[in-house]
Amino acid sequence: MKKRRHIISRVLPGSIGEELELEPGDVLAAINDQPVEDVFDYRYLINDELVVLLVEKADGELWELEVEKNFEDDLGIEFENGLMDEYRSCSNKCIFCFIDQMPPGMRETLYFKDDDSRLSFLQGNYVTLTNMSEHDIERIIRYHLAPINISFQAMNPKLRCEMLHNRFAGDALAKVDKLFEAGIEMNGQIVLCKGVNDGSELEYSLEKLSAYAPVLRSISVVPVGLTKYREGLYPLQAFTREDAREVLAQIRRWQDKMYAEHGLHFVHASDEWYILAGEELPREESYDGYLQLENGVGMLRLLDTEVKDALSELPGDDRTVKASIATGTLAAPFIEKHTERIREKFPGTEVKVYPITNHFFGECITVSGLITGTDLKEQLRGRDLGEKLILPCNMLRSGEDVFLDDVTVKELSEALGTEIVIADESGGDFVSAIIDPPDHSKRKRRQMYEQTSSSHSGQA
Repeated sequence: MKKRRHIISRVLPGSIGEELELEPGDVLAAINDQPVEDVFDYRYLINDELVVLLVEKADGELWELEVEKNFEDDLGIEFENGLMDEYRSCSNKCIFCFIDQMPPGMRETLYFKDDDSRLSFLQGNYVTLTNMSEHDIERIIRYHLAPINISFQAMNPKLRCEMLHNRFAGDALAKVDKLFEAGIEMNGQIVLCKGVNDGSELEYSLEKLSAYAPVLRSISVVPVGLTKYREGLYPLQAFTREDAREVLAQIRRWQDKMYAEHGLHFVHASDEWYILAGEELPREESYDGYLQLENGVGMLRLLDTEVKDALSELPGDDRTVKASIATGTLAAPFIEKHTERIREKFPGTEVKVYPITNHFFGECITVSGLITGTDLKEQLRGRDLGEKLILPCNMLRSGEDVFLDDVTVKELSEALGTEIVIADESGGDFVSAIIDPPDHSKRKRRQMYEQTSSSHSGQA
């Protein structure tokens, strides 16, 4: 194993690390006389009541520090690299890969395809298993790291190799057996491609995957996202309304079967399927506790529930608000219903919802998480936006006030001549963004996973 230098970048105030007089620039050399390979080792080794750290100071001096703490207490230190190792790039060339469908000229980081199991635990990313060694599997089992999120796509080994364009993709499915036998909780996804892994292939996949329940807690089925930049790529087609109804009928059959056997619905359709099919969203209990929100499964239902709950706790009054909301065409009708509910309790609120057509990626991309600042500027310029324009937080990069095309919130605000308010994830935050004055201290960001395969990205 190559030698890694785990350089501390920040020591949190009031933390154990500060008490130990650790400083940015210090290097963590070992924990309990064991080398630290990456964040897996670090998280596992510090979960003890007595920990011995070996730290190399900036002048080369070695400090051995004995730490007594509560079992799961963190040291309060951060490292220059969050993984404490290099990020692993994807070794597949999937026929549905969203990154291959992005236009040229965007920031370099957006083109990086990760397939790193460590990000599955840290951020909820989905991995294909093709990039995982037996050593990786053994460490997951030894540390009992869970859940792990897996992109299955197909359980037919030959078809999986074709879809991932990787001759080892079928063999990688054997790793699921090891995780299952060790009791490592898993969630899975299937990016459905018309005429490829749907129909009888989807039926076969669900049958095979059902054997892993309940250790495999859930499977989400999401439609492939197709941008206008597909020249030279595998010829995929968009699903029709009739297609969506057939997919939902297939999923419902499996939900009934799995609920009778295991008490969980197991397989879930992302919100797009219901909207495309023109069908009502499932009841809240059908989502088994919203295991796959980040995959667009149940976001609209949860938002509906949270908005109702938030309004039920408010007395209502005669305040006046004139505002606007921009969102993707997928969610716009639902957002309008919520603004009507708010108006019932706060009659002085006047909110206009603007559905934004995605010209940047193509009109088939209907979610807010892939809307750019350019499209917002072009489609909202000259509109009556009121005293503030409300945008969902998933339009912005994590930790930044910038859209995918590098337009900043400040630039957009100046171009449109209005205040911009970023609404956080929950229904309560949505209500507050409308009825309350802007809180500039709140700038939470949802992480947008750049390897996403679906047209859905984050909260609608």
